[in-house]
Amino acid sequence: MQSPDRPVAYIEAITQRYANLGYTPYRWFEAADAPPFAPLKKPLSEAKLGLLTTSGCYVAGQVAFHYKDDASIRRIPVDTPADRLRFSHITENYLVDAREDPECLVPLAALHRLVSEGVVGSLADEAVSCMGGVYSQRRVREELIPQIAGVFKDQDIDAALLVPM
Repeated sequence: MQSPDRPVAYIEAITQRYANLGYTPYRWFEAADAPPFAPLKKPLSEAKLGLLTTSGCYVAGQVAFHYKDDASIRRIPVDTPADRLRFSHITENYLVDAREDPECLVPLAALHRLVSEGVVGSLADEAVSCMGGVYSQRRVREELIPQIAGVFKDQDIDAALLVPM
């Protein structure tokens, strides 16, 4: 088991997994340039925060993600109890901890606590979830990212917290 004080060597693990399965090496995306720095226009204590998780989280009753290039999203109301959160992701073996404690990938209770403590101004009404194992860079760019951006724009968020799988 991975030590809790060390980051997961995700790229290394996936590269080795592909090699073990006899697949051609995965082509990791590398941006030509770093994204522009965008400072917050207001203090975090006054900001509306959105949440994006790439864990394939969905609410019981919603349709689960499928494994092959699923570029859809799920909207998760931020008042959803943790026991109603489910996960479906291509890297199922990494979900053991999340199924035991969904807050490790969808930290809704912690975010509500930060709002009540005044650290964060407010939360968007819905978190956004996607299945981070989309292998088509084109589909991510043309389908997934516009959906996420649209939800965040509709919710008028000031900043987003990304919790990757």
